[in-house]
Amino acid sequence: MTRLDLYQLRSPLGPLLLVCHGERLVALDYDGFGDRLWHLLRARFGEIVPREAAGRPEATGRLEAYFAGDLGAIDEVQVETRGTTFQEEVWAALRRIPAGSTLTYGELAARLGRSGASRAVGRANGQNPVAIVVPCHRVVGARGVLTGYGGGLDRKRWLLAHEAPRTLTLR
Repeated sequence: MTRLDLYQLRSPLGPLLLVCHGERLVALDYDGFGDRLWHLLRARFGEIVPREAAGRPEATGRLEAYFAGDLGAIDEVQVETRGTTFQEEVWAALRRIPAGSTLTYGELAARLGRSGASRAVGRANGQNPVAIVVPCHRVVGARGVLTGYGGGLDRKRWLLAHEAPRTLTLR
């Protein structure tokens, strides 16, 4: 049985739910997506005991700084994702995509040395339990088209615009 601490954070995208195992962020999701969040956590941790936690983990301050414009603030947030070997590989690659940049699923697959695995990369991307910090929003469809985001395309569009150089046009 794993004890997980729950925190809420107000953000420009609405309330966020942060779940920590000690100081490591194990999940971050949007208000209203709790069912998906708990499903992902049970798949990774087995039986869990969630508890409302007092205080603030380091991740909350880093996320607040990110939303205030310090885009690199989330780069050092410690995460514990507990995915498969392939998922962990994809999620690590996501963290290497710089703010203000995007890659297509195919480009990300090629960077991983797995050309032709764009669908598998897309599935791993969609199972990312730590939105924003593991920046799955930076992956787009072919030709830069915005596709799939667990928090909704409006949030994905907002995140990309927040991170974008002012000359980038989002479709």
